[in-house]
Amino acid sequence: MSTIPLDYETLRLIWWALLGILLIGFSIMGGMDLGIGTLLPFVARTDEERRVLLNLSGPTWEGNQVWLVLGGGAIFAAWPAIYAASFSGFYIAMIAILLALILRPVGFKFRGKVSDPRWRRVWDWALFVGGFVPSLVFGVAVGNLFLGVPFRLDETMRASYEGNFFGLLTPFALVTGLMSLCMLTTQGATIIAARTEGTVSDRARTLGKWSAIGTLALFLLGGAIVLFFLPGYRVMSIQNAFGPSNPLGKTVELVAGGWSDNYTRMPWMIVAPSLAIVGSVLAYLGLELRTRRIGLFGSSIAIFGIISTAGLSLFPFLMPSSIAPDASFTVWDSSSSQMTLFIMLCATVVFLPIVLAYTAWVFWVMRGNVTTTSLNRNPNAY
Repeated sequence: MSTIPLDYETLRLIWWALLGILLIGFSIMGGMDLGIGTLLPFVARTDEERRVLLNLSGPTWEGNQVWLVLGGGAIFAAWPAIYAASFSGFYIAMIAILLALILRPVGFKFRGKVSDPRWRRVWDWALFVGGFVPSLVFGVAVGNLFLGVPFRLDETMRASYEGNFFGLLTPFALVTGLMSLCMLTTQGATIIAARTEGTVSDRARTLGKWSAIGTLALFLLGGAIVLFFLPGYRVMSIQNAFGPSNPLGKTVELVAGGWSDNYTRMPWMIVAPSLAIVGSVLAYLGLELRTRRIGLFGSSIAIFGIISTAGLSLFPFLMPSSIAPDASFTVWDSSSSQMTLFIMLCATVVFLPIVLAYTAWVFWVMRGNVTTTSLNRNPNAY
């Protein structure tokens, strides 16, 4: 008799939900920094204005990265097969994201070391790349999950990837990539509008309204493509859904309308895309009406809705295979052992509240507007 108080099915569902929560947390918290980086060359025109944005993001970006680290760690420990297949298959895309993210701390540290305008301009564009590239590539990756990833498994469960980097850049994946870019740019714009003043805030508000419109338009376009044109994967049979992980113990078919199956069986799921739409509208209205909290709240709700829509639509798939559908990874057949999931859950129950408390404390300490006047009073400013 198992001594673990939670059954395997429940633990797998909990970790599927926790993975979604971690990705949403990174998109909301880290999205502020990625959005600020993307907007940096366009919102800030002078060196002082750029320093305002750097000091808006600089004190908190490292803490916000914790959500990305936790998400990657959760995939590695809870879904090792997916970690192995995705990091080998998306190798070039992952390297591009990693190099872009490295530019952020380097840019923060090196930009102010030399007063030459050309030196600082180079690092300003490096910070832009550090925001733009991950925002785009993360969305492209999600789009490819809906299309299926070209991998197969051999008899020893080793995954072999048969695609290439440029094969990821399909029209639908670019739609989801641009939607991700607009979504995170809106998040950056709302935090800039909320915590800066004058022309910087005005420019962010203008660009943020356009990115909020882009987020909504691309979300609706992507949803229409998935609903009416894109076939989806459907599990037709499975040998043992609640036993040890075995991705090859099932049959999967690609069928028309497959990605809408969950909404037919569980109509309550329509809440997720509804939140994405309402959140985008609130973000626009918050920026238009200069109500700072509503803009940021709406943008965060839109992120929650968009990522939840993707996760609920794909369920139970985590990484479908386009060339060997039966080898697709699902919630039921690609996780770690029951004991591993339970031990990880115990650690999460202890440490996740600490991360949340620390994050809340840091933002409370760093609250208030960032202006050129406040920078002059702070000898530690960037």
